[in-house]
Amino acid sequence: MTVSIGLIGCGGISRAHVRGYLAVPDVAAVVAVADIDPASARERAAQAGGARVFADYRRMLEDGGIDAVDICLPHHLHADAVIAAAKAGKHILIEKPLCLTAAEAEQIADAVQACGVTLMCAHDQLTLPAVARAKELITSGALGRVYELRATDAFFNDFDPATAGWRAHTATSGGGELIDTGYHPTYLLLHLAGSRPAEVTAMLSNHRLGFMEGEDSARVLVRFEDGAVGEIATSWAYDPAPFTGKFSVVGELGSLWSDGTTLCHRARGEATTTTEFPHVDTHPAVCADFAARIRDGARPLHTEREGTDVLEVILAAYRSAAERRTVAVDE
Repeated sequence: MTVSIGLIGCGGISRAHVRGYLAVPDVAAVVAVADIDPASARERAAQAGGARVFADYRRMLEDGGIDAVDICLPHHLHADAVIAAAKAGKHILIEKPLCLTAAEAEQIADAVQACGVTLMCAHDQLTLPAVARAKELITSGALGRVYELRATDAFFNDFDPATAGWRAHTATSGGGELIDTGYHPTYLLLHLAGSRPAEVTAMLSNHRLGFMEGEDSARVLVRFEDGAVGEIATSWAYDPAPFTGKFSVVGELGSLWSDGTTLCHRARGEATTTTEFPHVDTHPAVCADFAARIRDGARPLHTEREGTDVLEVILAAYRSAAERRTVAVDE
């Protein structure tokens, strides 16, 4: 079976998504694209090898001959597109974030479950072999009880008022950097922790991108139900300091840390074991994984349930920063 994909939104990130499907032609094919910008739609259709072009994704859902959709829209348009796709009986890959509010997340979960479709969150960093191996070590008990975790994603973003577009406005982005790039270390932290987030404390900053309505940097602490504490450090204002890792985990029996390609593990009192993994182009990889899971009827690592957990942590972080207090996730 080859999964027929309809692309909703043909902006920049969709280029990498199409590359992912082109890499697995025996598994998936982009047969239709939809965008309100005709030039973007034609460009992506040509990249896909001659996909049909639609100006309205709802028309594509009706007449596109597709099994699944890949949604690459601005944040504020995610919920409507997901729900429409679910009601049309299409499986769904959704770029982060899942949506912008808890109410939208509940509506998405209801639609996906009622319509019997599979939703996969495009949490692309979970395709990194170092992440998969770290998760195996944690789950196996190699670290014992996990005490603390840390995840980082920061870079010098050269956005300016002319190029930031919808990301500069909270109504369309849902916040600032935290709900955008900061989504990556948040889902990574939750994935490695393997425990439900319980409470959140956050500080937000706007160090450099002052034209934005939201933050350009965030520090977030998450206490999990099992007692572990996680830290998220994320920014568009700066490149991280040298030797800053992508993630690290400390437990009663040892620790592990990684830059995303190399994974180091040290059991207490023993020498460090270092494993090098090949480079993975994560955005194409997550699309190929989505298509394979739809073909095989396999559950994605992160469905709407995990996507909602990530969103709830971020929403709690925004509330924590606004009210200057620790916020329970279930508030």
